[in-house]
Amino acid sequence: MRLNAVDSGEGSVVILLHGMFGSISNLGVVSRSLSKKFRVISLDLRNHGKSGHDSIMDLPSMAVDLIETLDSLNIASAAVLGHSLGGKVAMQAALNFPERVDKLIIADISPVRYKQTQSGALEGLMAIEKTKLYSRREADEILSKFEADANVRGFLLTNLVRQNSSEFRLRLNVLAIAKNYFEGLMAPPFGKPYNGSTLFLKGEDSAYIQDKHRSEISTLFPMADIQVIPKVGHWLHAEDPKMFNKIVADFLS
Repeated sequence: MRLNAVDSGEGSVVILLHGMFGSISNLGVVSRSLSKKFRVISLDLRNHGKSGHDSIMDLPSMAVDLIETLDSLNIASAAVLGHSLGGKVAMQAALNFPERVDKLIIADISPVRYKQTQSGALEGLMAIEKTKLYSRREADEILSKFEADANVRGFLLTNLVRQNSSEFRLRLNVLAIAKNYFEGLMAPPFGKPYNGSTLFLKGEDSAYIQDKHRSEISTLFPMADIQVIPKVGHWLHAEDPKMFNKIVADFLS
């Protein structure tokens, strides 16, 4: 599947992949910073943003989406930066197509299977999907029954768009995400080790990269360096964009 792309800047190519329930706009601050020195291509993952929908949603299929998009843009290889789910897709692409990935940057995710827990965000989005909506306030009221954090709800509701003059809809393919959530999307990336330059960035206050994950990281990505950004959580690129962008630019350079 060719993914929706936004292309900016000039120079060596850097691909940006957002996380679960996100879109191109989530890494906008990163794109604007890097595009001063690099050609930055931001992508919407399948079933997200303006990219196509498909009932199949697993890491190998999403890695192929990335490669097919590079082919459509006549790009032989690129550096790839992925956050959260986008990081898993980036890892899978590097493991399956190492010749297409020049450098790899993984933001706050490990190559492991995480414990299956119910997702209030997903449950809330499913409830919204089943409801006719006539305002963003209505959507927020529904979502608040499943997710207490107003900032998280604000992020999730960036997926709400006008369907016509009176109704709103989610541009996410919520049904496909729910169908694949605990298997295809929680599964760890797999394949032969990727021996290219790799950087894992961990938010100090986030539990997505843990000491016990280091063996999996070093096995699949033997050239990996792990750096910690202090006083930030899972949304490290948004919580400390200056530090995040500097580390990424230095690594790419």
